[in-house]
Amino acid sequence: MLKRLFFFLLFISTPVWASHIVGGEFELLHISGNQYKLNLILYFDVNNGNPAARDGSATVRIFRKSDNAPMMDVFIPFKGQIRVDYFQPECSAGEIVTDKLIYSTNIILSPEVYNDPEGYYVAWERCCRNYTITNIFSPDPQLGPGYAGQTFYLEFPPVVKNGQPFINSSPQLFPPLNDYACPNRPYWVDFGGVDVDDDSLVYSLVNPLNTVTPQAIPIGGPHRGPYPTINWRPGFSLDQIVGGNPDLAITDRGFLTVTPANQGLFVFAVKCEEYRNGEKIGELIRDFQMLVLDKCPVAAPPLIEGKLLTDDTFTYQDNMTVTFANTVADEDRCINIRVSDLDASNIDDNFTENIWLKVIPIDFYSDDDLNQILPGLSTTVLQNGSTAEFNICFDRCPFVDGRSYQLGIVAFDDACALPLSDTLRIEVNIEPPPNTPAYFINTDQVVSLKEGDGYQLQIEGRDDENDTLIFEILTDGFSLADAGMSFSNTVLTNGSLSTTFNWETGCDFYDFTQRTSFQIKLLLDDVDQCDARNPDILTLDFQVILPPNTDPVISSDLSNLAILSRVNSPIDFNVFGVDTDDDQLELQVFPDGFALEDYEISFPGATGVDQVKSLFSWDPNCSNVNLEERDEFNFLFILNDLDKCKFPNYDSLEVFIQLLPPDNRAPNISFVNLNQEITVAGNEAQMSIDQLLSLDVIAVDPDGDFITLELIPTDSLPENFSFEPVSGKGHVTSKLQWIP
Repeated sequence: MLKRLFFFLLFISTPVWASHIVGGEFELLHISGNQYKLNLILYFDVNNGNPAARDGSATVRIFRKSDNAPMMDVFIPFKGQIRVDYFQPECSAGEIVTDKLIYSTNIILSPEVYNDPEGYYVAWERCCRNYTITNIFSPDPQLGPGYAGQTFYLEFPPVVKNGQPFINSSPQLFPPLNDYACPNRPYWVDFGGVDVDDDSLVYSLVNPLNTVTPQAIPIGGPHRGPYPTINWRPGFSLDQIVGGNPDLAITDRGFLTVTPANQGLFVFAVKCEEYRNGEKIGELIRDFQMLVLDKCPVAAPPLIEGKLLTDDTFTYQDNMTVTFANTVADEDRCINIRVSDLDASNIDDNFTENIWLKVIPIDFYSDDDLNQILPGLSTTVLQNGSTAEFNICFDRCPFVDGRSYQLGIVAFDDACALPLSDTLRIEVNIEPPPNTPAYFINTDQVVSLKEGDGYQLQIEGRDDENDTLIFEILTDGFSLADAGMSFSNTVLTNGSLSTTFNWETGCDFYDFTQRTSFQIKLLLDDVDQCDARNPDILTLDFQVILPPNTDPVISSDLSNLAILSRVNSPIDFNVFGVDTDDDQLELQVFPDGFALEDYEISFPGATGVDQVKSLFSWDPNCSNVNLEERDEFNFLFILNDLDKCKFPNYDSLEVFIQLLPPDNRAPNISFVNLNQEITVAGNEAQMSIDQLLSLDVIAVDPDGDFITLELIPTDSLPENFSFEPVSGKGHVTSKLQWIP
């Protein structure tokens, strides 16, 4: 039965604030090295959208999550468009036409820039959404206040973690909503994407994001987050998006369901979170619209019934349970199902109904193709009220190890706009083929070791059926190599494992002051007929006992570690180091920004056991110190405990020295005449002319500095007056003579 539908959408468009956005999302895909492809996907309403709103490019912006700092603007050109196909094209005559617009470019994400642990986000703002949306306020911004735009949003992790490249591509290939829904009729669609890195994707409904301003494209580019959300109309909310019964919901895996109650155009948003090893590494927000029209022709859902091969009649309609021992032949590990549909007896449907089958998991998740249990031909056409019967045969290997599981056999018809369905839920108990699991000969080990001890353990494993073995090693968060552990002489053959565990606990391999407990789990499994995962686990628990150790202590004979001294004043003090464990010690000094030899500073340092001592000696003078260049000196004295391998304990002492100019006293001058007494006042002498016939002039500097003695007359000197200048260190003498 093909129910054709003719309908139209009421959209308003304007030259600037075009009412054209149906939905969309970002994709960030790793290419190689630091090169990525950034895609912007926008779904465009072809029939009612303004062609001028088909942007020829988009300029998006990348921000840092930790502080919302802008990192880079990215120009993304338009690359092409794809027409969105309907689930059943026969149900539409072209009244709804949606194009998938693709904008794409390559970018470089340098590890020197994109390394913030909190990651980054890319955003683009575009207005406007359709003006006739039922569940949110979305008026034309040219006609009054209020608006509803869409912020396209994607979070992604840094491209480097712990110094290593972190390769990731965002989720992609999300299917669009390509059909309408009808009031009081169940609607469903697989809304999930795929992840090329096999990361886990978790879906949830969130409030759709609005734009910061009503501008079609914000002047100056996208704003930084956080972004406002749309305004719900009365009666609608995140818990009542469509007002359905039940309302719009999505599973963790992205399966969208709803039974609408009323007609309308409803906007919603789905958040897809990306996880790796239990840690969230990214997310994206995906907006879309759902159209609900009361245009679905009256139709009856199919009916699916089941029975065991040994039953005479089809007695199971909703639920059934099957159990098969591993001795059952393949051809007997089956059930029969029968599908009927009242529409196959309806003249309005030409007495025909198209039927097809699908298998879905109910209480488990599987990457396997469950449809393998269906017969080769799982479609049929019912005519004139006929029914169709199918054999559903199960493999000897169950889809779930170690327990029963539930799956659904779903029969679909061809009702518009989406097929109606009926599900037969089957609880399946299949006993797998006999298999003796692999096992370790060793038992769990709990071992205490002193730091520095070596340890070795011979490990043996067996499989009595000589199956191929799988051997795995798991730790509780540490690297075997970093901790000095290794496995050697590993021999893995069919039915047999032999390997040697080695560990040297020397602290030159690992800093055991940071961690002393280590657990290793060894897994041994066989490759059986069903490839069931049922490994034997050997647990090795280790505890490293650290030897007692006291920290070394450094000291000096200084009363004050901040020294204020003058040039020409020697500085001497001792630095001491003590360790009560009789460890090997090393005493060193580290000047801050200069070399000891540049200033003729002596500190030889010292090594020894138990205690060490070294003399700091410096005679700062004008030959080795220029106070205009540096007058402050910092010295860091370090005492290392060398017995602690490459992770020594230490103590430190910091000494600060500031030099002042030298204390310079003025030299003294004296006059000596053997015949007369000379009166001297300070450095001025009063004498009569006859006293100047012969005079000894003596100059003395109390600091022993270099001095120069010379005569500077205040008036013209008489003839035959003589005085010889003289220079020297500390003490000089010259003679003043006059021969009249």
